[in-house]
Amino acid sequence: MLKIASIKVEGVTNGCVTDRKPNISFSLESNILGESLKNATITVGNWKIETIDQLNNLYNGEMRPFTEYKVHILAIGTSGEQAEAVTYFTTGRMDTPWRAKWITDGDYDFPKKVSPKPMTFRYRFSIKNQIRRAWINSTALGIYELMLNGEKVGEDYFAPGLTSYYHQIQYQTYPVEKQLQSNNTLIAVVGGGWAAGSFNYKRKNKISADRQALICELHIEYMDGTSETICTDESWQVTEDGNYQMAEWYDGEHYDATVDLNSVIWNQATITVPRKNPKLLAQYGLPVRVKEVMYPLDYNILPSGEIIYDFGQNFAGVIAAKIRGKKGQTILFRHAEVLVDGELFVKSLRTAKASATYVCETGEQSYSPKLTYMGFRYVGVSGIDPDDIELTAYVLHSDFEEIGSFECSNELINQLHSNIRWGGRSNFIDIPTDCPQRDERQGWTGDIAVFASTACYHFDLSRFFDKWLMDMRAEQGQGGGIPMVIPQAGDSWPIMANSCWGDSCILVPWAEYLARGDKQLLIRQYPTIKKFLKAAKWWSSFLSVTPHSRHIWRFPFHFGDWCAPDETVQQWMKKGKWVATAYFANSCNLAAQIAEILNYSDDANYYRDLQESIIKAYRKVFTDGNGTLKKEFQTAYVLPLHFKMVEGKERNKMVENLVRLIREAGNYLTTGFTGTPYLLFALSDNGYVDVAYDLLLQEGCPSWLYEVKAGGTTIWERWDALRPDGTVNISDLSGNKSDDESNGGMVSFNHYANGAVGDWLYKRMVGLEPISGGYKEFKIAPVIGGNITFAKGSIKTPYGLARSEWELKAGVFSINIEVPVSTTCQLILPNGEEYFLASGKYTYSCTVQSEDSEVLQIN
Repeated sequence: MLKIASIKVEGVTNGCVTDRKPNISFSLESNILGESLKNATITVGNWKIETIDQLNNLYNGEMRPFTEYKVHILAIGTSGEQAEAVTYFTTGRMDTPWRAKWITDGDYDFPKKVSPKPMTFRYRFSIKNQIRRAWINSTALGIYELMLNGEKVGEDYFAPGLTSYYHQIQYQTYPVEKQLQSNNTLIAVVGGGWAAGSFNYKRKNKISADRQALICELHIEYMDGTSETICTDESWQVTEDGNYQMAEWYDGEHYDATVDLNSVIWNQATITVPRKNPKLLAQYGLPVRVKEVMYPLDYNILPSGEIIYDFGQNFAGVIAAKIRGKKGQTILFRHAEVLVDGELFVKSLRTAKASATYVCETGEQSYSPKLTYMGFRYVGVSGIDPDDIELTAYVLHSDFEEIGSFECSNELINQLHSNIRWGGRSNFIDIPTDCPQRDERQGWTGDIAVFASTACYHFDLSRFFDKWLMDMRAEQGQGGGIPMVIPQAGDSWPIMANSCWGDSCILVPWAEYLARGDKQLLIRQYPTIKKFLKAAKWWSSFLSVTPHSRHIWRFPFHFGDWCAPDETVQQWMKKGKWVATAYFANSCNLAAQIAEILNYSDDANYYRDLQESIIKAYRKVFTDGNGTLKKEFQTAYVLPLHFKMVEGKERNKMVENLVRLIREAGNYLTTGFTGTPYLLFALSDNGYVDVAYDLLLQEGCPSWLYEVKAGGTTIWERWDALRPDGTVNISDLSGNKSDDESNGGMVSFNHYANGAVGDWLYKRMVGLEPISGGYKEFKIAPVIGGNITFAKGSIKTPYGLARSEWELKAGVFSINIEVPVSTTCQLILPNGEEYFLASGKYTYSCTVQSEDSEVLQIN
């Protein structure tokens, strides 16, 4: 039986509100072996198309603002069976002018390096007719919470999200007909957030706005056919004396429940405008939502009286407390990732206070911060007896679907997988951040460049990345450079082309395309890719005098082998030209593939020729021509091996040299952010599966399992963030220890970059790897070793569930796989047998050599 399992409009299953022509995709299910889509008819009103593509169907019919459209799909399989289903999407404002005005408190100001007091806006109004439907369009400079008649409007946190405010701001659409009464009070609390609040490690404020501002329209349609729009204007009231006394990302939040909004002094709102003329667009990213409730494992009371709660997991979110208190009683919540000697260790937070303060009213009450979030495992609570508080916490992250799974016979690796997953969840708070706890939490491009492929296995990030890449395109430098941080949001790094961080403009959309198959993403991103590679080529030829040196990328600077163990920032960056040149070659290769997909054949040929010139330059300048580097370090071998820049005897010599360096390092890795994601691939794909598994299973420092055995529940920024002696590494970038509490070095226990090893777990150990966009074609080729006796993983592709589940028992390898409708799978067994399979469920087995003999590998 053929079934339409899901329909997505702009990547959303339900509730899509859009201002642009939406893309429509759908997946199928069938119990018929080999079933595939023959054709489908998609109908929206008077618009209809015939298609054989389940993923790329761009609606091109009429679009009127504030209108609901029905999407009907009739699908016919190659078996002749049919299926149909419907969904809906709603248009937003589109080009409808805003009748509302931006409002603020024009008399309010605040000093440098601090965040403004939250503004509370109020408007009272009456409804006299029966309502057919009602909705709010709203956004802010800052972050905002809406309350209608004492109830929260919507489920979002930190709306409208962080965007490149000078270019575009998202507005939200909230249905409110069920919340409206005869007499109504609409409250909006607006914190400084990213726009006006203190942000980044230099504590800049007023980055995109001098103060907060709100714009809001309440649209009401009545049963009698009339309508009404209530708009922000001078008639609204504003105060800074509301319940929220302080709110910012790093220091936290102060909420006073004793404040009576009917007793404070209100001023009339002031009209304002944004600094530039940004486009206000219907929300195209994913809102931040509560995704899980966490419960403490236990608590301990310190001699100081502070109660330390352990949630057992490092994560990003906020506490949620049920309190029995007295009026004026003040409760302080402090947050930390680790304990040292039983106390919260907060030096690593640097200037961030990471606290929440709640002033009680009398009786039973609840509190949870709304205008900030923390990265933490431990919470210290003071000002209340443990019998008078029930503490839980909310996990917050962008509202993406979790689509990937993994499990194997080694529990330490399973915990590593969990750490990778939690690292992603913790750092996908509206943008891909570097960390969720200290005075940073910025959109560093290098971190997500290397983690994107792993992340796309775990989560459906189509809308998440679409939003972030829109800001990348808006903020790309005139010379082609990509900001180190996106959105820049006050970041002081100059915009210029550099490797890995800049290559994110290619690596991120390519990972997303392979996972989701959306060609529109590549079309939107392609001009940015071309402009960046042009800049990389220019910098490579800068001050070059020989033909080969013109393709060695030295200038203007590179982060190099960032965070390689036991080295300083100067040592990392000195390796920049090796790293940059290899990344340049790889990006040209990916650009050629993208150009082919988009039918730009001349561009594809150009980038292939450029790639070949870069490869020749790397081999000529950096090696002896036979596979040995003139200056050796692990990453310098890893990158050309994984990026397929060498072959034959030269490749064999390179991997031998890499293995030698690993053995000389005591069987440890010495790679940084740029090499670590590809280290195990470079080994296993070139004849050294055993060495790859040895590194994966290493339990000393530096290694992934060292972090696991040390109690880590997320991925660390530095391999020795917690040293074997139990001390925290708060060394600064120069390797100097910092004893100044306000300068806690560079250490984060929730930094996902080195979690990119997950890509190897899923593509090699489990064996699931996309060959074409959206897993239309994919491979299952498990690489066995490391005494792993079973492994299984699955990913919910745009076509349906792809699954690999294998077991090794008594020398017999058996595997169960699942291939979605309309896809094909290349299955390669450990003995080399190969099968090409259409959709369905299959079981295969073969005899393999024992663990005591040489381990077989798949090339």
